[in-house]
Amino acid sequence: MPTSPVEIPLPYSPEIEEAIASLKPILQGSYPISPRALSLLLLQGDEEALDQVREQEGQDAFERAQAVRTRLQDRLSEPVEWHIAQSRHQWGQALVEGALERNAPKKSRGLGEWLGMLCMNPITGFPILALVLYFGLYQFVGIFGAGTVVGLIEENLFGEIINPAVTAFVERVIPWQPIQQLLVGEYGVWTLGVTYAVALILPIVTFFFLVFAVLEDSGYLPRLAMLIDRAFKALGLNGRAVIPIVLGFGCDTMATVVTRVLETKRERILTTFLLSLTIPCSAQLGVVLALLSGHPKGLLIWTGVMIGVFLIAGWLAARVLPGAPAPFYMEIPPMRFPNISNVIVKTLARLQWYFLEVFPLFLIASLMVWIGQLTGLFDLALRALQPVTQWLALPSEAAVAFLFGFFRRDYGAAGLYQLDEQGLLSGNQLLVVAVVLTLFVPCVAQFLVTLKERGWRMALGMLVFTLAFALLVGVFLSWGLQALGIAV
Repeated sequence: MPTSPVEIPLPYSPEIEEAIASLKPILQGSYPISPRALSLLLLQGDEEALDQVREQEGQDAFERAQAVRTRLQDRLSEPVEWHIAQSRHQWGQALVEGALERNAPKKSRGLGEWLGMLCMNPITGFPILALVLYFGLYQFVGIFGAGTVVGLIEENLFGEIINPAVTAFVERVIPWQPIQQLLVGEYGVWTLGVTYAVALILPIVTFFFLVFAVLEDSGYLPRLAMLIDRAFKALGLNGRAVIPIVLGFGCDTMATVVTRVLETKRERILTTFLLSLTIPCSAQLGVVLALLSGHPKGLLIWTGVMIGVFLIAGWLAARVLPGAPAPFYMEIPPMRFPNISNVIVKTLARLQWYFLEVFPLFLIASLMVWIGQLTGLFDLALRALQPVTQWLALPSEAAVAFLFGFFRRDYGAAGLYQLDEQGLLSGNQLLVVAVVLTLFVPCVAQFLVTLKERGWRMALGMLVFTLAFALLVGVFLSWGLQALGIAV
């Protein structure tokens, strides 16, 4: 004979219990679950529960139930569903601790478990992180990918073979000079858009995606989150924020979307702000590492400025935004040797995303530059940016890199690469423009995603602040290098 289920009371905070009691007289219909369970679903905004209440209770009762949820949310600093999940987690943890007795002998730890523990221990974890950054990002992505491989593809293959052949073909087949400029001019669709996207940026993001896939498949990223959780607490975040922050080194646009994994609105705002201001995308990072690899002192200063800005800006933003950091818990998968097929599949999937989402933006940017040249708007924008280059003690040609930075951060970094190839920048100037472009405004794609995720006021506020702050840091850095007589 079937028996009715026994309901085990799970206590919530007084505010939530008060809201449940307020919903009880509203729910008079016949539902397949208990009124308490239905009330909890309503407070969490469950769409199916909301539809059933509207159908059985009528629009007036439905609006009263919605008002209860709104009043509760106004009283809480974090989302209602987060408070409910926290209460359930704490109750379940207490239940497990009271029911389990650990008498089994401890198993000997394997190599993977020992390595995982070393990655999370602050004494050994930070040196391991330094090795990962040095060999994974600096040597593999910056020196080998952005230096050796890009040199072979961009300078030898495209510069000496492909681009001259394409230019000669276009000039022979198309007699109209404006169309020639569109296709193979200085900022043409082929000579700038395709060449930058395929010969310069593609190798860099490929090597970064390989490194990221290895770290992801090995189980290192969750351990990195545990390692830096305490440091992130000072920035108003917790270790979970390492996921979008690390993803930002691949693409800030993608990372801004991934901020959805963070529990509270406050954490999502803080992380989006830090992504917009301080985190360079993979192509931008690779180009900067390649350019500054010949100036070790400049690379050290650039790294120090980026870390300092990240910590200071995050600490100040955490003091401005109300609320407290959310508790942190994360499932730690076993540490293992990366599966080669998994790494390849993940890398190819991200490269497909690059070609579908990013590559067309390079072509569109070239088209916009061409239109700007025909109408005179491009030259007008360059003249408007020249006072900025003067404040930063940079050559006027650097205005092109800043202008490209408005389209995409990696596009601006590619323009910086071209300036260095032409010998237009000294070591100090290279350092200053690298710092400013790293802190520069979000690219168009990231700005649009921020607009969608955070709202127009927050997106515009971040845009204005990052632009002003980047220029201010660049001016002080330029003056400081001159005043101290530092040459990088």
